[in-house]
Amino acid sequence: MTSIGRVLIIEDEEHLRSTLTRVLQHAGCEVYGAGDGRQALLRLGSTQFDLVYLDIHLPEMNGLEVLQEIRKSDPALPVILFTAHASLKSALDAIRLGATDYLVKPVDPEVFVARTRVILEEQAVERRKRQIREQIAVLQEELQNLEIEKETPPSSIFATDVSDRFIKRGHFILDLQAQRATLGDRVLSLPPTAFAYLMVLIRHAPDAVDYKVLAAEAQGYEVELSEASELAKYHIHVLRQAIDVKSGQPGYILNMRGVGYRVLTE
Repeated sequence: MTSIGRVLIIEDEEHLRSTLTRVLQHAGCEVYGAGDGRQALLRLGSTQFDLVYLDIHLPEMNGLEVLQEIRKSDPALPVILFTAHASLKSALDAIRLGATDYLVKPVDPEVFVARTRVILEEQAVERRKRQIREQIAVLQEELQNLEIEKETPPSSIFATDVSDRFIKRGHFILDLQAQRATLGDRVLSLPPTAFAYLMVLIRHAPDAVDYKVLAAEAQGYEVELSEASELAKYHIHVLRQAIDVKSGQPGYILNMRGVGYRVLTE
């Protein structure tokens, strides 16, 4: 049977402690006992409890002293006192010190079980609230991270600040976040790497960009001149197919023989 909660009974009368333990075990609780304050504090230091029953009159450390020690380490742990009619004032003092409630001896088993169930149900609700709040916090953090990743372009050559999202040169407009290029009223259909080459050319315009710089800035790594020339040649070809739609008209991307390429933005 699944336990409905873990309870510590701090009571120096062994027979009463055993009886109360059996009553709560029969009700579905996991129950531990302690015969004095020091033993109780040791138990509390090694095991997490959902509820503590504490007798006011204990040897060596009395119940109020034990309560004060419990409150130092766990201000929220429910503590219910056992007291006799003659000690009601002490019980009320304990309430002011942070006790949750008190039961008058001799303890009625039905009242004892009912009070225990109420406290443990409240504790279960609070635990669930904490779990939900923690889950919400984790989900909010994950959502925030996803939004940041969405807003951050994948390559270091793209802008990371909203104010740098767009580059406009002549009739070219580049949206660095969406990786979309337009030329006048035309949206250019470009694969990501070709878009990166166009962006490097436009950023350097009207200057020419040599093959090695063009490949390194567009693709994020350096290669030998011959390889850089071949890479640039291929991606410039893709760019020209997307940009220069009218045959016989001057192209926007010029080949600076033996040097690299430059883009006309005017």
